[in-house]
Amino acid sequence: MISDSEIFKAKILIVDDQKENLDLLDGILRVHGYSSLIFTGTPHEVISLYKRESPDLILLDLNMPGLDGYQIMAQLRIIENQAHPPILVLTGDSSSETRKRALQEGAKDFLSKPFDQVELLSRIRNMLEYWLLYKQVRDQNKILEEKVQERTAEIQETQLETIQRLSLVAEYRDDDTGMHIKRMSQYAVLLGKATGMKDEEAKLLFYAAQMHDIGKIKVPDHVLLKPGKLTPDEWEVVKFHTVLGSRILSGSKSKLLQMAELIALTHHERWDGTGYPTGLKGKDIPFVSRLCSLADVFDALTSKRPYKEPWPVEKAADEIKRLKGVNFDPELTDLFLEIFDKILEAKNKYS
Repeated sequence: MISDSEIFKAKILIVDDQKENLDLLDGILRVHGYSSLIFTGTPHEVISLYKRESPDLILLDLNMPGLDGYQIMAQLRIIENQAHPPILVLTGDSSSETRKRALQEGAKDFLSKPFDQVELLSRIRNMLEYWLLYKQVRDQNKILEEKVQERTAEIQETQLETIQRLSLVAEYRDDDTGMHIKRMSQYAVLLGKATGMKDEEAKLLFYAAQMHDIGKIKVPDHVLLKPGKLTPDEWEVVKFHTVLGSRILSGSKSKLLQMAELIALTHHERWDGTGYPTGLKGKDIPFVSRLCSLADVFDALTSKRPYKEPWPVEKAADEIKRLKGVNFDPELTDLFLEIFDKILEAKNKYS
């Protein structure tokens, strides 16, 4: 409900080129408790006053020189994307055509001059009650919407944190720092953005890439941590982590998990078709997986593993270049080397 106090404090903009009409309305309204009154006898001032004061009701004369009431209502429609405050037209022309046109142009009510004081006050109160209630509901809806957005953001952040922690479960098996997934996802995002990837997709990629090796959780330690060369059977076990990862992530309606499933399955495919698990070739390999392949190999080369020491970054860059068109998308390889300074910054940040 709207209180009397709110009604009487509401801002009323009164527009009439006749001073005696302004004085009359001023006297009537102030005597009856209205305290926030804004007057103008200059039609061209109305829009600037409206923008500055944000009135709750407009009392508008129609017949004014230079800019009439119809034109003012047309300008209000242009500057307001949402509903503007109600307009009560006050005019000496009480013809049917004038009434129809005023209502068509945006007036909510119509009162002929000379007006009855009781009728004027009743209509003003009714229109203010409507508008103030509308604003109250609108503001409450805005607050609720903001709370929903905040809660949704909290839930999303919790989900993303959970995903990161689950990814680390697999990653800690052969990287006791857990930094590989952070570095490679950063590299993939840097490369993706260099191709023009939009922020929303880049954010998905950042988190999806971290799940690329989640299938390793099923690879036995004696295989995953073996310091020497793997046997053919052991190599098949390792290769199967791509299929296992995609199965773990499959069936979700989430765009993030759908991308993660795709990356988990295909990030070891090679440009020349000799990769695994399905031997995809060239641009048949999903774009996000081509990004992750470059990022993953570079970080693997420059990281310590049970079976190898880290390579110097210069040697790793040469190897990436050598594998252009073999393991990696040629265009993405060139771009990766172009942004190599940014790649190294990310590496140093998460080392």
